[in-house]
Amino acid sequence: MPDPDRIVVMYGSPETIFHKREKADKQLHKHIEVVAAILIDDNAVLATQRGYGDWKGWWEFPGGKIKSGETHEQALIRELREEMDTDITIDRYLTTIEYDYPDFHLTMHCYLCHLTDGHYTLKEHLAARWLTAETLQTVQWLPADEELVQNLSSIL
Repeated sequence: MPDPDRIVVMYGSPETIFHKREKADKQLHKHIEVVAAILIDDNAVLATQRGYGDWKGWWEFPGGKIKSGETHEQALIRELREEMDTDITIDRYLTTIEYDYPDFHLTMHCYLCHLTDGHYTLKEHLAARWLTAETLQTVQWLPADEELVQNLSSIL
């Protein structure tokens, strides 16, 4: 939500100022809804390192955006096939995280899952690691994932 005490100075014609303000308002109210796979195997969870964008190099749970008309489960299965060339089994819904990044609001629906055949191939990520409760804090997690990471040790 915009800060009512924030002063914004814009230069240009009234039309230019209107369009700049309209664009800024859209960015402040941008909402992204995603799904995330909390892949568990042998008391460890799979973390992936982003290979693109502003948060390149940070660690996250694999997943991605939900397309129009998809259920959360359909989106999660599609995203893991696209990003990791793998099939997963969704065991159960875990939680939904709401997080405000500087440029958008994120809603992340998290599901406990496992790899169907145990194999994956990274297509968009730089790296992947299986982390235990003791090693969860050894990587730099995306801010939205940090809350979930803190609660995962009870599951592992």
